[in-house]
Amino acid sequence: MSVGLIGLLDDIAAIAKVAAASLDDVAGQAAKAGAKAAGVVIDDTAVTPNYVIGFASRRELPIVGKIAIGSLRNKLLILLPIALLLGHFLPAAVTPLLMLGGAFLCYEGTEKVFEAMVPHQAHDGEGEPQPIALNARSVEDEKVASAIKTDFILSAEIMAITLAAIPAGSIWTQALVLALVGFGITVGVYGVVALIVKADDVGLAFARYDGASVIGRAIRLMGRALVRGMPGFLTVLSTVGTAAMIWVGGGIILHGFEKYGPPVIGHTVHAATEAAAHILPSVAGIIEWTVEALMSGVLGLLVGALAIPVVQYGLSPAWERLRRSVGRADR
Repeated sequence: MSVGLIGLLDDIAAIAKVAAASLDDVAGQAAKAGAKAAGVVIDDTAVTPNYVIGFASRRELPIVGKIAIGSLRNKLLILLPIALLLGHFLPAAVTPLLMLGGAFLCYEGTEKVFEAMVPHQAHDGEGEPQPIALNARSVEDEKVASAIKTDFILSAEIMAITLAAIPAGSIWTQALVLALVGFGITVGVYGVVALIVKADDVGLAFARYDGASVIGRAIRLMGRALVRGMPGFLTVLSTVGTAAMIWVGGGIILHGFEKYGPPVIGHTVHAATEAAAHILPSVAGIIEWTVEALMSGVLGLLVGALAIPVVQYGLSPAWERLRRSVGRADR
């Protein structure tokens, strides 16, 4: 009896070791895949605070929470199953879809750059009269819905990048990695967003601190600096987010060209990075990354510039006509 019990315990210990090794493998894959999606994460963090501006302070965190729940729903209930199906039944479609998503990121980022440089008229449909919201709750619901729609595009890119970075293996391992990356990125992004949107309240509280000691004066000084610095910080964050969109989108398209496009593009990039690395061999890795990032950014700007007229004069009018025809049919 005791021998059987010892054997059972040995089996349990062996299973536990295998499970622990599997979990370590999943965690390692999730960390590597999440790092590849860093550029999209930066943009997600930069975009979301704009949806909270204008609301009462007590509603800021609930709104962020609603958007975070919608983001999790996007990633885990919609995009994760789609990613798994594509990975197993249409793996060849992953890279083209990534390139389409990268082109969208280039378009969004480049459009923001052009808007900042040469402000132009609003997009078609934005100048039309909109129904007036009946109350603050409906305004909040509209903002949350708009944020979740925007998040869907960014989440799709995150999950696609993650799927492309996962080595071939068990569908359950892939599902766990996708779920872990999706959950971890969502918690991280919206945790940072919550800190950002409440930073001005914290600064006001510090600025009103009435302590007369040196520490009290330091707290008030910190609070005033925080309040005054937040607008500039949000501007910098938005700029970084825009640059990240263009850089990441261009990088995705560049890697897609290496697989499907003319090989001269990939060869040119590699030759440029190697030539730059030879100039400063002590920091060759940093130089190679910087040059490739710059070339990805340039490619992203070119793709975005080409996409702007296509979207504004082709896709947007077509979508508007389709939306109106559907609306008339519903009546």
